[in-house]
Amino acid sequence: MSDYQLIIVGGGPTGLAAGLYAARARLKCVLLEKGVPGGQVLTTDWIDNYPGFPEGISGAELIDRMTAQAKRFELEIRSGAVVTGMELAGPVKTLTLEDGTTLTAQAVILATGARPNKLNVPGERELAGKGVSYCATCDGPFFRDQEIAVIGGGNTAIQEAVYLTRFASKVTVIHRRGELRATRIVQEQAFANKKIEFIWNSSVTAIEGAAGVENLRLRDNDGKESTLPVQGIFVLIGIIANNEILPAEQLEMAEGFIQTDREMRTNLPGVLGAGDICYKEVRQVINGAGEGAVAAMSAEHYLAGL
Repeated sequence: MSDYQLIIVGGGPTGLAAGLYAARARLKCVLLEKGVPGGQVLTTDWIDNYPGFPEGISGAELIDRMTAQAKRFELEIRSGAVVTGMELAGPVKTLTLEDGTTLTAQAVILATGARPNKLNVPGERELAGKGVSYCATCDGPFFRDQEIAVIGGGNTAIQEAVYLTRFASKVTVIHRRGELRATRIVQEQAFANKKIEFIWNSSVTAIEGAAGVENLRLRDNDGKESTLPVQGIFVLIGIIANNEILPAEQLEMAEGFIQTDREMRTNLPGVLGAGDICYKEVRQVINGAGEGAVAAMSAEHYLAGL
């Protein structure tokens, strides 16, 4: 006999949406979160593109509302529950916690998320959400008629630089090499855009500002330092899957992310993936929450068939 029908690992919007649907379906379910519910959204100062909030909403308040809604249907949430290992093959799934406790379930939803690569320079953490962003789609509209910088040289960085010219008056791409890594057609689009300028062979050494971003400190590959006045900086140098606890030898994965089908099912029966931990292009709060709901319904169908 398993402890639960369903265990959800991860308490961001994806996990909370999955928990809401599972709790409403009256599944015996627990959500495990290593910290407090929220995930990356807790670092987001303001969200303007989540449906239902015409004036926008802070990341913290959105999570508070999601958590309260899930708890209204009596979802069990364990904060501070650090998972250190899991065995997902077979009909009974076993998760081991940091304190040595083991939990078993017939189904598991993996919603461990992902995190952006960071510059790790002075001012980055202090000004996150105050001009420092890791998502052009999320924050681009906040920078209308302002001068901003994009850090990176891959497809994502250059595509987003082009996208940001819809709002910003000027976009400066800063790249540590002398040529871009983006595909040729993407490069051509950027080079042809009169709003985009490039600073080559340079890195950001500090982000400066009081209430918001004001300047970037730069150093080129020869050691020469300079200052670039901007009102925002988009750090687009890749993302890292939060996959440290996942059994990679059991799950089908791509580039560190879980592969799923359209119903969020993995290659393992009874194991679902949802949200930013999945291999995909778009990572937004809205599609993460939607995938959490789909995963919970897929889990319900799986459990009903046992």
